[in-house]
Amino acid sequence: MTTLLSARDLKKTYRMGRVRTPVLRGLDVSVAEGEFVAILGASGSGKSTLLHLLGGLDRPDAGDGTVEYRGRALSSMRSGELDRYRRREVGFVFQFYHLLPELTALENVLVAGMAAHGRRGYARRRGALRDRAAGLLERMGLSDRLAHRPSELSGGERQRVAIARSLLNEPAALLADEPTGNLDRAAGESILEALASLHADEKRSVVMVTHDEQLASRADRVLRMEDGRLARASAGAGSGA
Repeated sequence: MTTLLSARDLKKTYRMGRVRTPVLRGLDVSVAEGEFVAILGASGSGKSTLLHLLGGLDRPDAGDGTVEYRGRALSSMRSGELDRYRRREVGFVFQFYHLLPELTALENVLVAGMAAHGRRGYARRRGALRDRAAGLLERMGLSDRLAHRPSELSGGERQRVAIARSLLNEPAALLADEPTGNLDRAAGESILEALASLHADEKRSVVMVTHDEQLASRADRVLRMEDGRLARASAGAGSGA
């Protein structure tokens, strides 16, 4: 299988004054095209930091490891190229949705198009992007919620809006950081089903971090993190093993 994302000898330390807190301690990982990978670990194990580094939202310590996308190091990308990577090549889904409260569900999805294409580019593509946004929300079971604001949606519905937003620019990979962590079990299962469906139907790569063993088991491969390192890997139910 072709490697989509990879990291080698990845290290990350956060500093607060004189206090240094190592979070990643030399980590190697790869994600293949079309693979669903779950990263399982307790709070503080470094799994969210790893996801942020893979997505270009943060950088490893200077000289300590590399992150590559399709064989190219993110550190070699110019500022504009890295922005394009974050806006178009990967899609982010976070635990707390990050929807704009004054916008409707449809408008929140379209924000991703505005960010990716700029004002003029968005104006030229507005009709096509609007159609795609509406279609994504329909796929998420929200065809009757397009004009609703976040305050009028349940937690599960807000997260499905966030997933639709992450898909608007047709990224190669979805990076999901505890996407069910703010939901009850039933709503969480519906979100996992949506991610699994995207993976199965579109062969889109998904990297999901979670502390939930049951949710992680649905992936093709489960990577377990402990104290900033990968402890071991196992096949998930999605692998057919």
